[in-house]
Amino acid sequence: MEQSHQALSSKSEAFIEKENKYGAHNYHPLPVVLEKGEGVYVWDVDGKKYYDFLSAYSAVNQGHCHPKIVGAMVKQAQTLTLTSRAFYNDQLGPYEEFVTEYFGFDKVLPMNTGAEAVETALKICRKWAYEVKGIPENQAQIIVCENNFHGRTTTIISFSNDENARKSFGPFTAGFIKIPYDDIEALENALKSTNNIAGFLVEPIQGEAGVYVPADGYLAKAKALCEQYNALFIADEVQTGIARTGKLLAVHHENVQPDILILGKAISGGVYPVSAVLANNAVMNVIKPGQHGSTFGGNPVAAAVAIAALEVVRDENLSQNAAYLGVVLRTGLNEIASRNPLITLVRGKGLLNAIVINCDEDSDLAWDICMKFSEYGLLAKPTHGNKIRLAPPLVITETQIHECLGIIERALNDFR
Repeated sequence: MEQSHQALSSKSEAFIEKENKYGAHNYHPLPVVLEKGEGVYVWDVDGKKYYDFLSAYSAVNQGHCHPKIVGAMVKQAQTLTLTSRAFYNDQLGPYEEFVTEYFGFDKVLPMNTGAEAVETALKICRKWAYEVKGIPENQAQIIVCENNFHGRTTTIISFSNDENARKSFGPFTAGFIKIPYDDIEALENALKSTNNIAGFLVEPIQGEAGVYVPADGYLAKAKALCEQYNALFIADEVQTGIARTGKLLAVHHENVQPDILILGKAISGGVYPVSAVLANNAVMNVIKPGQHGSTFGGNPVAAAVAIAALEVVRDENLSQNAAYLGVVLRTGLNEIASRNPLITLVRGKGLLNAIVINCDEDSDLAWDICMKFSEYGLLAKPTHGNKIRLAPPLVITETQIHECLGIIERALNDFR
């Protein structure tokens, strides 16, 4: 079996060495140093061009450096960047009106990062549980799924399965019940096990777990159970949202409207940190002044950028593009799998997809395959050891998809 060892230029090595020397070692990047992006492409410091099949974990759904989004950011940055929420600004109200109408909710609480948005949703859910549902103070339980990924704050890793993210970071936050993903019976048993269930936090597709798509009907049944037991259905659509799966939201595949919706990543098209938590008044009105906030949350630049990013999704029909091209991509990947036993499974929805490589999770094979992809001009990254996520920007064309399928097959054939 061939191992891929791409020679690095001295220029790339110098940048990598600088990060290793001066930066905390909290990531293990592919050894590619990027300096430019446009649409579906990125270029490294030596001028080599690649297809981006990670899209910054689905943050750049609209493509790299989309001129409309960048233009909105530059224009606002030259006018007013930050007021804090101590004062009103002329961008936040229009954005709040736009985003709530866009997703069909009464109110939004703006934050900056996906993990912040998840933390915000957990706080809102607990406060609702005590003040509206009547759960005794400090007794609320929130149901979560095994193999979830909602971020890496102390509270979130408290209910993570990832021991690498948990070890030596305790003591952990209590108040969570963990159940298997895609298991309706387990959800109902948890909901009826106690009267203190505040909500159910779920990814419509588990991205970090290797693009695990639940059975048809799972989300709709879960929402119905939450209604039956008076618990909030909280959808973490930080990665699956904003057209990635072929619908505006992944829950829309089952006509589900969450009680709390968590958004991040592509809500800004990847040009600025923006996240949002949306809910109707019956839930969101539990939050009063001084009880939650962020200096940068809802800043004028974020507001202008998010409107532009969401307009691009709508005006360029990115949901429809993702739905159509997702089928093209999976069909092509399954054809490759029929010829190459290295792929044991293809799964995904829209343009959020993964291939499962025929090796153990602790093998280096998926990493070596991604190194070979990069050699041939395509960037992807393994997740959970033996799975490779394939998620290009949603502005990709059918011709480009077929070109990328050629790269993928050529790279895999090198390992036959």
